[in-house]
Amino acid sequence: MSKITVYHSGSLPEEQTYNDLIDFLHEQLEQYGDPRHDIQACVDFALKRSPSFGGFITLTADDEGITGVCVVNNTGMKGYIPEHILVYIATHRRVRGTGVGTLIMNSVIQQAEGDIALHVEPDNPARKLYEKLGFTNKYLEMRRVKTA
Repeated sequence: MSKITVYHSGSLPEEQTYNDLIDFLHEQLEQYGDPRHDIQACVDFALKRSPSFGGFITLTADDEGITGVCVVNNTGMKGYIPEHILVYIATHRRVRGTGVGTLIMNSVIQQAEGDIALHVEPDNPARKLYEKLGFTNKYLEMRRVKTA
């Protein structure tokens, strides 16, 4: 069974755990992930290792190591934009389908004081879990990425 640990702003994990959770996200997010430096920037934002509104990280582990990680950043807004954005969530390949994702999401929902937004690709299997937990697709996201 996985044990849950929640790291809040200012509550820094040991350096080994910090690096392990970034490596874990980079490896386990697979096609839904980002470059390692972007993941690290997000973790630093949540832990206020850089100027930010902070957030929290939920980590699950068992005797074999990390089983799941979720990073939630605070937006500093309320009402018109949810107070939190779930940026990354990943479970280890060896525990997928065992309820670890649901365990993490229920912990995140309990920890968050206010609304939570997240982005999910249409083909991501986690979408079904989010819908089961009450997340709805209210908007179509559009972005303009600045080019060099």
